[in-house]
This record gives sequence, structure tokens and C-alpha cells, in this order.
Amino acid sequence: MDWSYQLYSSRDAGKSWPEIIKELGKLGYKKVEGFGGVYEEADAVRAALDEAGMTMPTGHFSIDMLENDFPASDAIAEKLGIKIIACPFIGPDDRPTDATGWRNFGARLAKIGTRVEGAGHRFAWHNHHFEFEAVDGTTPMALILQSAPEIGWEMDLAWVVRGHADPAKWIADHADRIVAVHVKDIAPEGQNADEDGWADVGHGTVDWKSLYKLLRDNTPAEHYVMEHDKPSDAARFAKRSIEAASKF
Repeated sequence: MDWSYQLYSSRDAGKSWPEIIKELGKLGYKKVEGFGGVYEEADAVRAALDEAGMTMPTGHFSIDMLENDFPASDAIAEKLGIKIIACPFIGPDDRPTDATGWRNFGARLAKIGTRVEGAGHRFAWHNHHFEFEAVDGTTPMALILQSAPEIGWEMDLAWVVRGHADPAKWIADHADRIVAVHVKDIAPEGQNADEDGWADVGHGTVDWKSLYKLLRDNTPAEHYVMEHDKPSDAARFAKRSIEAASKF
């Protein structure tokens, strides 16, 4: 497996993106995933990727940028070689509160997806935990997938767990929609409070060995992206995680 790495995990590492990319390449990562802060240095990042023999096949772009400045998003994706554009989040104040609102939100994503696909990229939604909270007898995630049937899903599996949902069931029910996966782990209860309860991959409570097999055997996902939302030591996270994942 050519593991990827969400550069957001290293946003506080105190190093330049080219330095971080070089270090990730030495650890065995073949791909990285971009986010807003990386795109400000797109030329330097592209040069670093080329020098390390790495690629950036996936990237996160805000819904605001995709809706209001799509040409800029497209130009960044072209420069960095991004094939899958993922929209990662909607803030609490902007989230719908009922099923109709989430259907309308799905329609917004479908419209974005049409434009992204027209530019030659794949479009996907990336989940957090709130998409699995009950709303009018269903969940926001189900409504998004129903209302935007052509878009993909970048499944953040640990957030599914934190949303008190069963990732195996969601994989079984929506396998064909999963185009990429965030590989992250959850610390045992009461541990790693300084890291918001997250853990290095393979050192937490998520059964990654069996879930990875389930994903690999049943979905079209080709990009498995290591992520930690708040590592106390990003270099440690990157190293321990790829070492553990090599045994999945």
C-alpha cells in the first residue's frame, strides 16, 4: 500500500512544507493530502513532491472556496496534481437542523460536484461525527449521500466511531461511494487528553486490521490517508503510524 498523509497533521510542526514532505518520503509515504495552508506555497510544495518522488492525489478545499472561487481551486488542483477534491467541513453555525435542510445541503454539494467533475476531478465529502447524529429519523450522512448521488465519500472512519455509528455497516451499505479513507485512531478512554483523545494509528482502540481489509476488499478507495487532528509530536505520529499500518 502506498500510504498517504494529511499534511494538516503537521501544521504545528515548526517546519516548512518542503522539509515535512522530505521527511515523510524518508519514512515511506508515497502520497500526501493537501489543505488550505499548504496551497499558499503551492509552487514550493510541488517542487518538494517532485524531488521526493511523491504525489498529492487528494486535497481538501473549503465549501466557500469551491462555491465562490472555483477557478482558484481548480488552478491549485492542477498545479499540485490533485485528482480528488474533498470538501471537509461545515461549521456549527451553518449546519442544518432538520432533514429538509440536510437534503438541501446535499443538493449544494451535488452542484459543486458537477462543476468539479466538469473540470476533470472527482468530488467527495469528508465526514466528521455530526453527520451521524439522529435527525428526523435518519442521519445527515444518509441524507447527503441520497441527495448527492454522484459525489464520492472520503470516509473518516474514526469520526464515524466518534459519531457512535458502526463503520462496518456504513462500509457495507455505501461501499461504492467510498473513494478515499482517513486512517486515524482513538485513544482508550481517559488517555491522550492533550491530543483530544486521538492516538497514533495502530496504537488506539479502532480495529484497523479488520476494517482496512473490509475497505480494501469492498470499496474502490485507493487513497488511505494517515491523520491526527492534534498530535503532540507529528513526527512521532507519522513514524509510528506507517510502521503499524504496514502490518495491517
